Amino acid sequence: MAKRCVQVYPRFERFWHWAQALLITVLLFSGLGMNGVHTLLSFDAAVRLHTVAALALFALWVFATFWLFTTGTWKQFVPKLEGMVQVARFYAWGIFRGEPHPYRKIYWRKHNPLQAATYFGLKWLIFPAVWLTGFAYLSYNLWAGEVADGTLWITVIANIHLLAAYLVAAFVIVHVYLLTVGHGFLSHVRPMVTGYDTIDLTQEQEAYLRTNEPYRIREIC
Repeated sequence: MAKRCVQVYPRFERFWHWAQALLITVLLFSGLGMNGVHTLLSFDAAVRLHTVAALALFALWVFATFWLFTTGTWKQFVPKLEGMVQVARFYAWGIFRGEPHPYRKIYWRKHNPLQAATYFGLKWLIFPAVWLTGFAYLSYNLWAGEVADGTLWITVIANIHLLAAYLVAAFVIVHVYLLTVGHGFLSHVRPMVTGYDTIDLTQEQEAYLRTNEPYRIREIC
């Protein structure tokens, strides 16, 4: 294995990441306004902004899901138990003692076990809860008259939506915090801007990339 500067985040993945981050920020800001946490927006303005941002994010996720499965990138988000305990211990203890990260990023596995498990939970549990409750809330006038206790149902839906949103907010806070530890904020953010990061490559992987995709290898990141 040799360390090489490799493009591990293609253009669409970087666009998806930053567009998603912006839209989630807008959703959290407008959602807090709708719940009275701040008064920087009127309730009507917050609802309109929240709805537009939600529909834009849903469209982005449709394209991202298509891209993940057509490129095979979805495999990066499948969690594995191997190394999970070591990575969890590092974040809970070792990171404060200056210990090296136990996970070595490789070409076919850029997310460590804890990252993969977190993203898996977000994409298959929390985000679906946000979308299902959000669309149910948005379409309340269409189904409220068709069910008994419509007021009770909308209360339950609203609370599940709010809980899922707070879990997303917690993820964002932890995600940003982890960018500040280790090798420094810029070293963590730069790969998601340029697409290139220093990872371990086998001789076979390096030979393949230099022959078939030479643009994916740089001498310096």
